[in-house]
Amino acid sequence: MRKISILVTLSFFALKSFAQDSVSVLFIGNSYTYVNNLPQLVHDLAASKGDVVTFGSQTAGGATFQYHASNAATYTAIHSNPWDYVVLQAQSQEPSFPDSQVDTETLPYAVQLADSIYANNFCSEALFFLTWGRENGDPQWQPISTYDGMQARLRTAYLRFADTTQGSVAPVGAVWKYVRDNYPSIQLYQSDESHPSAEGSYLAACTFYTSLFRKSPVGATFYSTISPADAFILQQAVETSLMDSLDVWNLRPVSEHTQAEFTYTVNGSDVSFTNHSTKAQEFQWDFGDGATSQDTNTVHTYGSNGNYTVQLIALSPCDSDTISFVITINTLGVIDQNDGISGVTMKQNGKVFQFQINEKSAEIGLISMDGKILKTAASDSDMELDCSDVQSGYYLLQIGTDGVRRVVRVFVP
Repeated sequence: MRKISILVTLSFFALKSFAQDSVSVLFIGNSYTYVNNLPQLVHDLAASKGDVVTFGSQTAGGATFQYHASNAATYTAIHSNPWDYVVLQAQSQEPSFPDSQVDTETLPYAVQLADSIYANNFCSEALFFLTWGRENGDPQWQPISTYDGMQARLRTAYLRFADTTQGSVAPVGAVWKYVRDNYPSIQLYQSDESHPSAEGSYLAACTFYTSLFRKSPVGATFYSTISPADAFILQQAVETSLMDSLDVWNLRPVSEHTQAEFTYTVNGSDVSFTNHSTKAQEFQWDFGDGATSQDTNTVHTYGSNGNYTVQLIALSPCDSDTISFVITINTLGVIDQNDGISGVTMKQNGKVFQFQINEKSAEIGLISMDGKILKTAASDSDMELDCSDVQSGYYLLQIGTDGVRRVVRVFVP
């Protein structure tokens, strides 16, 4: 569950800096994973930082997600341990192919593998291994015929895999691009322009370390077979390009597996709530007016105007998370047939005022409390007055039809 620490002591920080973290990881992939023994590199690099990685591997040369999804040994490996993370790496080219092909030949098997991971241990994290583009692209399809084109396609595909399965991404390929762009003298490829060199695998290990522990690899004293100078550059590259963008890749702390999130739409006194929580199985809504709900998505009607704090608690066997928003209900501007301006009906949807106008033309004006006209609109049919660029606060809304004027006080949230 997300927490905020209010008071800490210097001794806590001293203890924290030497605290050991431990995770278990299963790597499912192919030669991009087993060349240079990437899992062992991650283990050794973490150990040099005082952290522990226990791991298993299920790899085969050229293996696709479909291969692993139909391989009994893959499921045996998944079920052998309640893994904290299960890394999923596709064949190096398949995610970069046309979307229609990925949708039928790759994505369904990524979903199948992720479902099996969660069935074994709901609290496991499906961690997708974003790989790198070929050194000079792949000539078989124009959009991936350059390195940059192929890398962009891989990035988009792996993010889609993670979004679809409520997983996360170890963005090795994104950091790889950063190193190519900024340190071109470091050769990340073998001579086949595809597989990683010792430097490439070390960069991947640094990226996985940060993805698993949300810590910088800078300061690791394990260099594998590369020079300490190059190792330091690669450590810094991961820190610079990844530590500030962990949320982009949905890299959650292992202790904060479940994430609560929702959006809402206000339509007069009715509010529609859409649940976007991640890895949750139960939901508890508190609408701030005494009413509650356990539905996934819900609609609530408020009985009076005001500000309400809406809270959502998302729960799973792993943990829980809480998020809240303050919403404003204001129906002061609703006009009906008895208000002296027949034929005009207004509803408010957040910062947008919506009007239905029948049998006559209308002029609308938004006026500040000191009398300044801020916005105007005129129409003889349905219309909107968009106040998204207006600061939150109270205003006067003037509605006029056929010489009749009515001013109502409205609140723009």
